[in-house]
Parts: sequence; structure tokens; C-alpha cells
Amino acid sequence: MREKLRFNSRKERVDFIIHSMFLLATVVSASFIIIIVIFIAQEGMIPFVTDNDGLGAVNLWRFLTGFTWLKGTAFQSNLYAVGYIIINTLYVAFLSLLLAMPIGVLTALFIAKIAPKKIAEVLRTIVEMLAAIPSIVYGLFGAGLILPWIYEFAKIFGVQSKGGNSVLATVLVLSLMILPTITALSEVAIRSVRSDIEHGSLALGATKTQTNFKVVLTSAKSGIFASAILGVGRALGEATAVSLVAGNARSGPSFGLFETTSTLTSTMLQGLKETVGIDYDIRFSVGIVLMVVILLTNVTLNFVKKEVGNVDVK
Repeated sequence: MREKLRFNSRKERVDFIIHSMFLLATVVSASFIIIIVIFIAQEGMIPFVTDNDGLGAVNLWRFLTGFTWLKGTAFQSNLYAVGYIIINTLYVAFLSLLLAMPIGVLTALFIAKIAPKKIAEVLRTIVEMLAAIPSIVYGLFGAGLILPWIYEFAKIFGVQSKGGNSVLATVLVLSLMILPTITALSEVAIRSVRSDIEHGSLALGATKTQTNFKVVLTSAKSGIFASAILGVGRALGEATAVSLVAGNARSGPSFGLFETTSTLTSTMLQGLKETVGIDYDIRFSVGIVLMVVILLTNVTLNFVKKEVGNVDVK
């Protein structure tokens, strides 16, 4: 027997309405994600299932494994490839995380546990302001200041860089961009550690520094890994700032710090000035690859986070 929806009080009615509003907002948000994925997938499959105005369909295997973006002239060739760009994207994101992670975590530890209250508030505000800066501003900062530094720095080693456009410039800009995210989330995780754990460590004779590094950071490792996941997500998805400093290499992969590079996002951005044709459609194909790379990266990092979270604190 089907039960009728009844409300015993006004509070229950209000709770039901609010619950329904939250559910509606969730469904709408999820719908946008689904619509975006479907649109990118539909557009991105065009180069592989059509003859591309007589050029023939793009070979999927070559597209995923090739080390040259395009052999031939744009709109006159279907020999596109992103294999080296996938490697470049992961390489740059890894180096950026490797640089930003220790700085961000140590900054978060200083703000949460070491700095005086007033100084901590100032530093917290600065971190929030850094997180609010648009990516184009970071890109302009990199193009105007970091590139000349790297160009002169490369000369010391006898290396002729392309005006400073390089892997190193890209890593530095991305590190600056993900640093506020890592710092803010790590601070929240560190401040969430129960005080009785710290007091227990101190009572056993550990110093404040030992407690901070061996107890507090260990207890907050799950939240710290979460900050790393979000930081990598931003590094993988950044386009404008990267395009201004990477150099947009047409072949690769690029492992040298002073070599020009390119990422999936910067490659997408280059061709969106067109509106039709294979050189335009292939950018959506790159978008599909980017979504898969981000998904696999997040799954991997979440797995690592879960495994690390299961390790007992010693």
C-alpha cells in the first residue's frame, strides 16, 4: 500500500522543500557536466569517423602515439598526433606538484601551528588573494618577468633558450598557480587534527617540531593528498598562462628544462581561432584526451591517497 506524503509539522515541510532544492541543484550541476562531456565527445569524434573534406579519417592509434603534432600543412593533412603532448602534460604537472607541494605544506604548517595569530591571519589573507588571481595575470607575470630570468639563466649554462619559453618557465608559473590551493587545503587539514593527539605527543617527551612533523602532518595526510589532487587538476587544466610561457613545441617529448614544450590545453587553445575544418575539430579530440588524462590521474591519486590513509601512524 502506497503511503501518502504527509507532514506532521511545519518544520518537516520546510525540511522537505529545502531537501528538494538541494537535490534539484545537484541534478542541474551534474547535468551540465554530462552535457559538456557529450558535446566534447561528439565534436571530438568527427576527425576519426569522417573523411575530413577528402583528407581521410585521422588514424586513432597514430593520433595517440605520435611524436609530431602535424606532418604537413594545416587543413591539408590529417597526420595529427598528441602522444608527446600527453607525456609533456604529465611531466610538467608532476614537476609543478613536486615544487609546489613541499612549499605549500610547510607554509600551511607555519600558518596553522607556528606563526603568531596576527601574522597567521595576514598570511592566510595573502594565500586567499593569490588563489583569486586570474590565470591570465599569472601568464603575463611569467611572460614579463620569469621568461627574461630564464633566458639569462640559460646563458650561464651555454644554452640558447627560445626567449625563455621552456619547461622550466611553465613549471614555475604552474607552481605559483597551484601553490595557494595546496596551502589553503593543507592548512584546513592541519587545523583539523585533534589537539589531544598533539598533547599526547608532547606529554611523551617529543618536541614541538617533532610533534608538528611526525604527528600533525601524518595525521593530516589525507587532507594534504586531497590538496595535491586539486592542485594537479588545476595544473592539467590550465591553458592561457601555459600558452604564454611554454613555447608551444610542435614535436617532442620535451624533458630538458630549457626546451620549449606544449600541453594538451595549450594545444587546444591554439586552434580555436578557427570555426570549421579538421584543424578546428581536432582540438575537441585533444579535449577528449585531456578529460581521460585528468580522470586517470585523479583515480590514481585517489588510490594513492586511500593507500596512504590506511597506513597506521607510527
